[in-house]
Amino acid sequence: MSVEVRFADAAFAPVQLDPGLSLFDVLTASNSPMLFGCRTGICATCLCTLVAGTADPPDAEELELLDLVAEGNPKARLACQLKPQSDVVIAPLEET
Repeated sequence: MSVEVRFADAAFAPVQLDPGLSLFDVLTASNSPMLFGCRTGICATCLCTLVAGTADPPDAEELELLDLVAEGNPKARLACQLKPQSDVVIAPLEET
């Protein structure tokens, strides 16, 4: 069973991914509606908001970075680390 990731910007088609995969396992620089740099969760380029749906909780490293770049925002996530558990909607943090 796959999950669907939809983007708040309707100009981008939803993507399907298998449970346990991160969003950036299926996106490339040429087709991504999200900016991303390192793909490992240390640059915060892909900072986003989980608008709807559920995902695995952030690990300790992601939480540490989120505390620096999105303090107090419980919906902030790094898209490169996001592993959806259900269909989700995400948006770049500045668009929410």
